Amino acid sequence: MTVTPRTRENHLSRPPARLTVADLCVELGISRSTFYEWRAKGRAPRCIKLPNGEIRIRRADFETWLDSLEEVAA
Repeated sequence: MTVTPRTRENHLSRPPARLTVADLCVELGISRSTFYEWRAKGRAPRCIKLPNGEIRIRRADFETWLDSLEEVAA
């Protein structure tokens, strides 16, 4: 597949459909150890474990998880 400037621009402007643990940590401003602590406690977003052992988080699951953390102001 040849990447034209237009398709490359579209690809770069869209957020990835799946996040790596590093991507998620950067977005939330947390350490990897915090993510794994949350995951062990069942407080992290849903994850996909790949056959090679790496973890990915669907962007939609991440957004749903973030929405679930929203608090209504009293």
